[in-house]
Amino acid sequence: MGGGRVSATGSLDRFLAEVERRAYRQAAFAVRDEQAALDIVQDAMMKLAEKYADAPQQEWPLLFQRILQNAIRDYYRRQKVRNFWTTALSFFASGHEDQEEDDPLEHVQSTDERDDPVHIISAGKNIAMIEQAIEKLPARQREAFLLRYWEELDITETAAVMGCSEGSVKTHCSRAVHTLADLLRNKGIIDE
Repeated sequence: MGGGRVSATGSLDRFLAEVERRAYRQAAFAVRDEQAALDIVQDAMMKLAEKYADAPQQEWPLLFQRILQNAIRDYYRRQKVRNFWTTALSFFASGHEDQEEDDPLEHVQSTDERDDPVHIISAGKNIAMIEQAIEKLPARQREAFLLRYWEELDITETAAVMGCSEGSVKTHCSRAVHTLADLLRNKGIIDE
């Protein structure tokens, strides 16, 4: 019995190692904060390990995506509450302005240390423009797009993760693709 548990733990470790980088990029696109994205992914990985380690392995991808998307939504809920209180309290502050105006694009970088320098130079600008275009998508469109085309989930799986109908997934994906195409066409990345 102990050997089976070690095997299941090893399989879970391999699964998490395989999805970690993509999950981080997905969270970074969503929250535009590198540290928050790391925290979200770590929390999602821990929840999967704690609650679903004994679930069938073929269910892990869908379970993990649902946990990850819920963690991203929780982050936004916390930010909304925090921003409300920050705004409310700043109203009473005497002349202290918030000096922290971060450019969200500074938080999502498109570097991959395993790529050679020639590739980074030639592809860097296009990757950055594509990432910026993805960041400009409305949240639900971005979520549907990343789940379908980044994570390669089918429509049914995407709908399950997003908690919406398959028709909504199709609508969000279609709008995302058209918006991205227009943005990238305007930047000269894709042809007319």
